[in-house]
Amino acid sequence: MKSLCGKEFARLIERYGWTLARINGSHHIYIKKGRIERVSIPIHGNESLKTGLQKHLMKIIGLTDDDL
Repeated sequence: MKSLCGKEFARLIERYGWTLARINGSHHIYIKKGRIERVSIPIHGNESLKTGLQKHLMKIIGLTDDDL
């Protein structure tokens, strides 16, 4: 799996229809119309997301490794 930083992951999910609802500190909270889930992405400069967190977010959003 390709490791992405928070900024790159945020740009990726915006292409899939998720919109930025608010920013709470360094965490960007995204929502999508018709979905109950909210996605919180930590954006700490160019630091890569931890592997477990990235897999969890991808599962919520419905992405596969091929979508990266």
